[in-house]
Amino acid sequence: MNCTVIQPGRLRYEPAYQLQMQCVNSIKNNPHAPKAYLILLEHEPVLTLGRRTADSELLVSREWLQERGIEMHEIDRGGKITYHGPGQIVGYPIIPLLGERRDVYKYLRSLEQIIITVLAGYGISGTRNPEYTGVWVGDSKVAAIGIGLTRWITFHGFALNVNTDLDAFSIITPCGISGKGVTSMQKLLGREIPPAEIHGKLVEAFRDEFGFQEMRESAD
Repeated sequence: MNCTVIQPGRLRYEPAYQLQMQCVNSIKNNPHAPKAYLILLEHEPVLTLGRRTADSELLVSREWLQERGIEMHEIDRGGKITYHGPGQIVGYPIIPLLGERRDVYKYLRSLEQIIITVLAGYGISGTRNPEYTGVWVGDSKVAAIGIGLTRWITFHGFALNVNTDLDAFSIITPCGISGKGVTSMQKLLGREIPPAEIHGKLVEAFRDEFGFQEMRESAD
């Protein structure tokens, strides 16, 4: 199976969601020609609320968010509340889970492994936490994961804190988890990392983890 890589830059949440749905429908409409997509982008500041979000996880008012131009969307993925914004690389893999890959638990572990592999390339020891999905460095989360499935086609995905403004997480209980921190690659390494560099390493890790024959850059 080949995978098309789409890198649209920085987008608001709604256009990015519509892009995901276009890719999902492309797969649904061509069931006899399996293909996959990997969307890599940054979002304008936004809070996304998964299906299990509790009202208490938002620590400011909706009016406060509006005054600062921070969007909020209730969305169709698992998990709870999280923040997306500039400096954070969001990955939306749109992949048909075929054969032995038709296993949600295994898919989540694959996403974690991809992030762990990328971090290891920078000398960062990312780990799993048996209680919580995502990737951690010590007691701080560096990557959040929340997925959706439709007819065994994945959407939504992961958010890796690269050069993210970590103060933005102070307005929520990130992923509904109290007593844990949030970190970034920039904080751990003491320097900014070029986003294009991380994109390239994520593409390589996806190819290796899922065994794609080719990772094609989208011309659109």
